[in-house]
Amino acid sequence: MLRDVVCWMMIVLTPAALVAADADSGAAVLYGRGKGTVLLNGRPLPGSSAVFPGDLIQTQQESLATLDAPGSGVIVLQDSLVRFERNAVSLQHGGVNVATSHGMVALAKQVTVTPVSNTWTEFEVVETSDTVQVMAGKGDVNVNCGKDSTTLSPGDQATGDDSGNCHKKKRKAAGAPLPTDGSVLTNPYVVAGVVIGGGGVVCLLLCSSSKPNVSQSKP
Repeated sequence: MLRDVVCWMMIVLTPAALVAADADSGAAVLYGRGKGTVLLNGRPLPGSSAVFPGDLIQTQQESLATLDAPGSGVIVLQDSLVRFERNAVSLQHGGVNVATSHGMVALAKQVTVTPVSNTWTEFEVVETSDTVQVMAGKGDVNVNCGKDSTTLSPGDQATGDDSGNCHKKKRKAAGAPLPTDGSVLTNPYVVAGVVIGGGGVVCLLLCSSSKPNVSQSKP
């Protein structure tokens, strides 16, 4: 009974970052959201799982995924395919929202998006069949499109084409693609992931005799 009490306390109180924030391994925690299935390395995600560099995350039309890494949070948008790296996400198709204070990088085709500093930075990257679109939400980001590069301030956006050129313009619509209050935890998907997903992982680690769900690419 005491073990059950401790387990429920951990579910409510333990931040997901304490479970996954292993700086040496580069691990993170992945949560599935929405009605559709989220796949991790080709297998359905069982609610939440530890992920490691090289793991492949795929969402469907009615699903999202949230990734909680040390100092960073990533939302994998619907119908997207993303490879998680140590401090980067490599977008194969679809889109991601990134919020980071640790300089997390986003890669898509030949485009590389890098925060200018380690202050809180938020941006969105969307890959289509022939272009990559980058939108800055908070903080400045450098966008390298292959042949040339540009720096985006909040509200700016850039499009990288297949020729490696960057086309920068000011966004007309007000507002940023991500919340701009300085914390990714204001996003409802990330809040749900921290409270429910993080506690669930702790419970699996402490309260079950079976092994926790982890990625298939690393024992």
